[in-house]
Amino acid sequence: MATKPRSTRRLGKSKTLHKGKRPPAKKTPARKAAPKRAASKPSRKPAGPVRGVVETALAAFAHEVRTPLTGILAISSLLETSDLGARERRWVETIRTGAEHLAALATLYVDAAKSMAARLPMREDFFDLHALARSAGDGLAGRATANGLQSKVTITEGLPQFVTGDAVRLRAALENLVDNAVKFTPSGLVELDVSATPRGKNGMNVAFAVSDSGIGLSLAEINRLFKPFSQASIDVASRFGGAGLGLWSVKQLAQAMGGDVSVTRRKDGGTVFTLTVRVGLPREERKTSAPPPSYIGALKILSVEDNPFGRVVLNTVLGELGHKIEFVGQGELAAERVSRGDLDVVLMDMVLPGIDGVETIRRLRALGVAGERVGIVGVSGHEQDEAKARAAGADAFLMKPVSPRALAAALGEATVRRAASGG
Repeated sequence: MATKPRSTRRLGKSKTLHKGKRPPAKKTPARKAAPKRAASKPSRKPAGPVRGVVETALAAFAHEVRTPLTGILAISSLLETSDLGARERRWVETIRTGAEHLAALATLYVDAAKSMAARLPMREDFFDLHALARSAGDGLAGRATANGLQSKVTITEGLPQFVTGDAVRLRAALENLVDNAVKFTPSGLVELDVSATPRGKNGMNVAFAVSDSGIGLSLAEINRLFKPFSQASIDVASRFGGAGLGLWSVKQLAQAMGGDVSVTRRKDGGTVFTLTVRVGLPREERKTSAPPPSYIGALKILSVEDNPFGRVVLNTVLGELGHKIEFVGQGELAAERVSRGDLDVVLMDMVLPGIDGVETIRRLRALGVAGERVGIVGVSGHEQDEAKARAAGADAFLMKPVSPRALAAALGEATVRRAASGG
């Protein structure tokens, strides 16, 4: 419906511009019309470049946001293991939960933009679907309690436990729906129901139904929900805020994961949002696969990090883990330091001034024995950097924001891989 009015307005404008300048009747109209149509084509072409600019801007934004979020999450995790009183522990939990939510939003928006441009590679991770559902339920319970609401989580019998799919993006999309349900429910109950139905020989459709007793939606409001920068109504925007990107982003990701998101109205005035995704059913032997190795022991680590905030966080976290750490801010300096030997692991930020992380990794591996024996962990806020980092010679990869547990696992993976390769 939107394209027809635009076409009508464009034609009307063309008539106005040429009024009084129409060529003589004896000239062939078809030949004159062709150049006009050709001239109008460039006005429709900028959509591609503009979309690319938006995607690039969102990706840059996400990287800048994920760096401080790594610090907030890391320090929060350390504080939770310290000797805190009950009140202080609740404060720290609130900080951590808020940071996790911001990280999920960054993932959601950037990935939705990539999905819209058909440049979003979906992961096929092996993960515990029951654990993901329980985590979403815990998040719902915490947010509901904080807002004076009741909550209920139901995991239907027959839901497969171990599946393959994109767990990170599934979690981000689900968290957005849960957050919306709590946000738009002033009182009452918010529910999460998780179920699955067969899809093909080796797949399942998993449905996450998020139901609330909130403010409800009209049919006209529902029709606007999944459009970018659009909210149900002006009143909703003024009362609850938001950019109008959340549900649009969820829909983009759901469709990229072989599913969709829909909404229905409840008879009592609330709403039910249902997110469906396709997951794969792995072979039986995958269920007993071992977790990533985790190294326990002191390591000598070089961090190639130009962000002062990031340095403080890494120094704190790695110090708590018992490691020794040095810092340099440029790839050239990293190569000089690694060439002197006596390092176990290099933490390589992929976005650096001068030569970037990929080129730096290549140079480190070309140093000879010193470069071959050191483990390298790529660190970035851009998921697409993982393939580039590993191709250049990285042993492991960390996606920002980074938790202390993920950092320890990556250090272990890099150390074990180097030892196995004879480095």
